[in-house]
Amino acid sequence: MTSHGQYGADVMPVTFRASGQGEWVIERITAVRGSALAPAPRLSVIEGRLLPTEVGDVWSLRGVTSHARYVERPEKTRLDAISPPLGRRLATHAALIPIRKSAAWWALAQDERRAVFETRSRHIAASLPYLPRVARRLHHARELGEPFDFLTWFELAPEHTSAFDDLVATLRASEEWSFVEAEVDVRLVRG
Repeated sequence: MTSHGQYGADVMPVTFRASGQGEWVIERITAVRGSALAPAPRLSVIEGRLLPTEVGDVWSLRGVTSHARYVERPEKTRLDAISPPLGRRLATHAALIPIRKSAAWWALAQDERRAVFETRSRHIAASLPYLPRVARRLHHARELGEPFDFLTWFELAPEHTSAFDDLVATLRASEEWSFVEAEVDVRLVRG
């Protein structure tokens, strides 16, 4: 990754802007827990900048990529080896899943969050079988004062939609998800 000004070499700012324009058509917005985002026709993914909400925007969410926080070296090596890049030609479907975790989650120490995340919930282990069918990138938003803590972006080919649905169902059934107080599932197609 390249440097992005004030954010540093390992951080890339990204703005997800819902409006009447954008490369992605929003098929549906579902509140999984908490309130839904307002309906909008299209979504733009703007890399390299954190942009304010503008006139004509229905909503904007901002986040930054960062170093892997709960991943150990062997897991990172394995993930890096099988994770596909974003922007693949056949990946015409996408999902944006913003999540906010509870105060109880943030009150845990780092090692306690890791234990819930992987030791007990098996977040990484459960995700591995879905790679390389699903490309993903995590954006951190909590430190930016955004309404969600994490914005996860997924891209996949249409024939992998069912597998992706299985993946999110598995993750939502884990102990980790009991700490989620808000989650929205935004499904999109390239248009």
